[in-house]
Order: sequence, then C-alpha cells, then structure tokens
Amino acid sequence: MRFVFKTDYNQDIKLLKHGGYWWSYGALLAVMIAAPYLIGSYLQSQIVFVFIYAIVGVALIILTGFTGQASLGHAAFLAIGAYTAGFMQSKGIPFIVYFPAAAIITGAVGAMVGFPALRLSGIYLVIATIAFAFIVEEILARWESVTHGNEGMRVRTLDLLGQPMPRDSDAFYFLCLLVLVGSILLALNLLRSPTGRAFIAIRDSETAGKSMGIDLAGYKVKSFAISAALTGMAGVLFAHKMSFISPEMFTLLLSIEFIMVIIIGGAFGVHGAVLGAIFIVMVDPFLTALKDDVPVLGASLASSLGMSPEASGKLRETMSSIGSAAGLKGAIYGLIIMMFILFEPYGLYGRWLKVKLFFQLFPLYKKATFKRQKTYVKSERNR
Repeated sequence: MRFVFKTDYNQDIKLLKHGGYWWSYGALLAVMIAAPYLIGSYLQSQIVFVFIYAIVGVALIILTGFTGQASLGHAAFLAIGAYTAGFMQSKGIPFIVYFPAAAIITGAVGAMVGFPALRLSGIYLVIATIAFAFIVEEILARWESVTHGNEGMRVRTLDLLGQPMPRDSDAFYFLCLLVLVGSILLALNLLRSPTGRAFIAIRDSETAGKSMGIDLAGYKVKSFAISAALTGMAGVLFAHKMSFISPEMFTLLLSIEFIMVIIIGGAFGVHGAVLGAIFIVMVDPFLTALKDDVPVLGASLASSLGMSPEASGKLRETMSSIGSAAGLKGAIYGLIIMMFILFEPYGLYGRWLKVKLFFQLFPLYKKATFKRQKTYVKSERNR
C-alpha cells in the first residue's frame, strides 16, 4: 500500500498523485493506440462510439458532477454541433475551421440556455432543458433551407488538411481518441483551477458559495457554456461517424442515454464518463448476442437432459420470442438504473474505489467508510 503525504498546495493540485499513475495511464493509452491493429472493424466502430459518448459524459460531469446543475437537453447540443459541421462542410469550409466553430456556436447556445436557467433548480431545471431540446428538434425539422428538414442531411467523409478520414478508418479512430484525451485533460485541469473550485462550491452549497463571494450566475452560465462546447465537438465527430443526420436521431431518449452514462459510470469523476460510455455502448451488442445465444444454449441443455427434439425446439422458440419482445431493452435499462441508484449511487467508478480501498486497508476496512453521516448543521437546510 502506498501513501502520499502532501506538504504544499502545488502537490495537492497535481494532475497525477504519483509516478504509478503515469505508468498505468500510459499503458492504457498504449493499449488504445494498438487496439485498431488487434481487433476487428465492428469492435473498432463500437469503441469510436464509446469515445464520442465519453466526450459527452465528460461534458455532463462538468455541468452535473462539478456544478450540480441537471440537464436533459444535451442531445440538442449534440445536434447543434452535428448540423453545424454538416452545413459548413456543404459550403466548402474545411474541418480545421468548422470543428472549433461548432464548439464556439454550441457553447454560445449553452450560455444562452444557462441564463434563463439561473433562477431554476432541481426538477424545474430539468423541465427547462427538456423544453430546450424539443425547441431545437422542432427547429431542425422546420428550417429546411439549412437542415433539409426531416429528409436529413448527408455528411461527407472528413477531410483533414487534404487527408481523407473515412468513418471506419484508423485515422478517424485516432482523431476521436485524441479529442477524448483532450476533453479529459481539460476537465481535470478545470477542476484544479479557481473556476473548477467555484463549480464545486456551487454544487456543495450555493449559500456558502455566495457568502464567499462566488458569482453564482456567472459560473453557472460558464458551466453550461463549457459543457455545451464539449458536446458540440462530440456532435461533429458523431455526424462524421454516422455520415447522415436527421432530427429523429437527437431525441429525448438520446439525452436520457447521456444521463445514464454518468449515473452508471459515476458523476463525481471523469473516470465515470469513460466507464459509463463503455457500459451504455457495449450493453446493446451484449444483449443482442445474449438474445441470439441463450435460446440455443437453453435448447441444447434441455436436449442433453432428455427433452425431446420437438419440446426443445418449442422451448427455443419461446425463449427467442421473449428475447425479441418490444420494450425489453428499455425495461432492462430501467432496471439497471434502479439497481445503481439503490445499491451503488456512486456508479462503476465508485464501486472500483471501494474495491481498491478494501484491499488497501484489509483487514481494517470498515463498511461504513463511504456512508454519509445523517447529522446536519442548520446552514445545510438552505442548500
């Protein structure tokens, strides 16, 4: 077990606590760089979606995990970034221009959304962001001169400085990885800055933050703008990955999937964005494989136990029909969210921290280590 004793402030805000983190994260980055040469095209494509979802997860963690502001409208920010890329590309503007432009435009829209939301909190803020998502979806469907309406918009192959990057190429994979790593470094450095500490103060107690001179309105708007800008960059990559975008792709369901990323992964650290994205993206092919394989395995097991071929075939058909039932995927998602909220509110990253701490402190680990005491001071009633 390794303990790091901090003796000054600069050591407390270091990006990585000790050299072991450099080795572990360096090894992980090396694995991700080598992955395209070791895996198939389908798995590589799924990992690209993991990168894109993780970027949105990092954006949501800045807004929700750091600042404590809820949002169910990030699919709209993703759509703004995607349509900005598609429209500018159709006008002959290069990627090196419309990629940052999408971030700036989406960030400006996020700031405008943040201003009306200053007087809202909790469920009312969630409703306001849902309304914003509906407005954006309607604009995308009606503004046909720019978005082509419900017919959708074709997005051509990404071209970076004259070098084409097809959506299934290794180059596009590395570009998405680079943007994800940059987003994570931005979030970590933001957390160490005075702005990040102000975000956390607002999340923990707005009353205490205001008493310390923190501009609540300014920092809330800044949090919305930064989160929206990162989501806009993810929208550009999403548009090129899909090669076709339409308003039906950016619905409330997609915003809920983004929220699931930070709920399942953990909203209090950027690790949770990556873990949640892996879970959300990979659970669909896993359930598909499970739906296809479980009936076959069940029928084979029944046959080995002496069941007749007719009965085992009927069993296989029954299990296949259950696996193909409408709404089963949504029910499984809902059950997973309920299980995490009830039994692991800190998400996958929180579970990993508990496991790691258990082995570090064994046999002195206490079960109540992560439980918050149910005693509050009077000032906390105004949170």
